[in-house]
Amino acid sequence: MRNVEKANRFAAHRFTGALTVLLLAVVFLTFPALAPARAEVDIQEVKSPGGITAWLVEDYTVPIVTVNFAFKGGSVQDPAGKDGLSNLMAGLFDEGAGDLDADAFQERLDDVGAEMSFDARRDAVYGAMRMLAEEREAAFELLRLAVNQPRFDAEPVERIRAQILTGIQRDMRDPNALGREEFARALYGDHPYARRAEGTVETLATITADDLHALHGRTFARSGLNVAVVGAIDAETLKAELDRVFGGLPAEQGLEPVGKAQIRFDQRVNYVYALPQASLQLVYPGVEREDPTFFAAFLMNHVLGGGTFSSRLFDEVREKRGLAYGVGSSLITSDLADMLMIGTSTRADRAQEALGVIRDVIRDVAENGVTEQELAKAKTYLVGAYPINNLDSSTAVARTLLELQKDGRGIDYIERRVELIEAVTLDEVKEAAAKLLTAEPAVLVIGPEANNGDGG
Repeated sequence: MRNVEKANRFAAHRFTGALTVLLLAVVFLTFPALAPARAEVDIQEVKSPGGITAWLVEDYTVPIVTVNFAFKGGSVQDPAGKDGLSNLMAGLFDEGAGDLDADAFQERLDDVGAEMSFDARRDAVYGAMRMLAEEREAAFELLRLAVNQPRFDAEPVERIRAQILTGIQRDMRDPNALGREEFARALYGDHPYARRAEGTVETLATITADDLHALHGRTFARSGLNVAVVGAIDAETLKAELDRVFGGLPAEQGLEPVGKAQIRFDQRVNYVYALPQASLQLVYPGVEREDPTFFAAFLMNHVLGGGTFSSRLFDEVREKRGLAYGVGSSLITSDLADMLMIGTSTRADRAQEALGVIRDVIRDVAENGVTEQELAKAKTYLVGAYPINNLDSSTAVARTLLELQKDGRGIDYIERRVELIEAVTLDEVKEAAAKLLTAEPAVLVIGPEANNGDGG
């Protein structure tokens, strides 16, 4: 949400503040090299006197503290006709809080050398802060103000609204963005997942400061909170900070109930546009993370298209035929919907051919499963890559711990994950493939009308 105008407002902040920011930047840039990825992480469950629970990894390698947290809610809680409310709210928490207006709040952040960010996604509102350990008290006080007493003053509301509107207007001229929006409406129907998280020109214009305060009051409460902390802070100190930052929030959220999305498969969406390249997406049923077959589906997906340079789809679509620069698949797990999505882009005059090849690969995996060699390679990669991708910095560790909490994976999940992957059998992968890939998918094609045959 930061723009040039905002950056210029604080170009003349105090020299001591500038030195602190510089030191913090150097520490952040250096830290990944100082802390190599590790498969074992010593996670403590910390519970404050006020009942706030967090997962903590103490690490004194460098003098920084990273805090990640999330409140259940997100854009699914935007009232009808107020699409974009959660996203606008997330852009305003560091734009003034308590007695500090936007300028004063940003200046204080600079003075203490802290970084703060908020982000509204479909199912939660996320927050994060990184700080120098020696400035911990001042940084946590700013976080307390942002979480408990956001101001939502008129000037920053209009400025952030204008920034969001610029992005919306840009997307309205982007055929790929428009095609994906149409596809979302086709997939989800009337469910909130069909809406744009950023809202529309019309809905964003209706949002008031009262709407923002009301949503904040319903969402920011202790019952929907998860917290992860990594860095130079001990458990007893963290307990006091947890109560200081979050202890004053209401006990219970006031969220509106939202049911599971009923995804509409077996349909075709053609977004006709005269582009030199066509974009293709196929959506198949997915699997919940709590499902006992999740890891079988996870390994199957890696062989199918999850392995960037080693998957069946990559080999058949790019390596053998040169139809696309990249192609891949992913299991998408959300609170209210799960799917397996495949996507690529190709020359418009070869879209039908590419789609046909993709469906041939899917059909083969659905009918025959994967080979023992493919399964063994997938296990080796997914076990070895996890610490590199998820545990290679304080930020990555905090983000990973937060998601594990939200998913209910248990504090010992990182240790158990290897066993869960290694235990998957070839037959279980074949069963997962048959279950997910034999359904008729939802298909999106963005490109010239003449090349919209499905090839399958």
